[in-house]
Amino acid sequence: MKQICAAAIIAGCLALPASADPFIEALETAIDAYRDGDLQYAEDELVAAQRLLGEMKAAGLASFLPEPPDGWTRVIDTEAGQMLGFIGGGTMASAQYSGPDQRFELSFMADNPMVAQIGMMLGSATMIAQMGGEVERINRVRFLREDQSLKALVGNRILVQAEGADAEVMIPFLEQIDFRAMENFGG
Repeated sequence: MKQICAAAIIAGCLALPASADPFIEALETAIDAYRDGDLQYAEDELVAAQRLLGEMKAAGLASFLPEPPDGWTRVIDTEAGQMLGFIGGGTMASAQYSGPDQRFELSFMADNPMVAQIGMMLGSATMIAQMGGEVERINRVRFLREDQSLKALVGNRILVQAEGADAEVMIPFLEQIDFRAMENFGG
């Protein structure tokens, strides 16, 4: 009985129009073009599918950006991450927070080779001390605290940076982030 239900669900999903999901539509168009021998169009559609997937990942990462408190505004940017392809790929999301006489940026960069290099520095309290910074613990995550800057590596793959205001202003925002859930972002 379970097999019949599973088969019916799969058949129902396959019967959905491709336009219901732009990513699947791009993949199916690429396959059709490949079968027709139009390799350039197939490649173009694969690039489009990859771009769509990147946008979905950026939106997922942006979902960890905390809501602004009363009197503050938040402007989210997921477009900046499109340039990461030039430095090894990855996903990025950031937000500008503006409040009474305060302004700072909170950004996340995931799955980029540069993050791994920075992570070697941020992963060690000894390295942080040698760099002249202080260790700030927020929700069990060690942040490098410097002048108007807090940086941490989450799950050995996501760089979290808050920059532009005093740490006391930015820490309450960082305390709202579920870093354990962030570790499993995108997969």
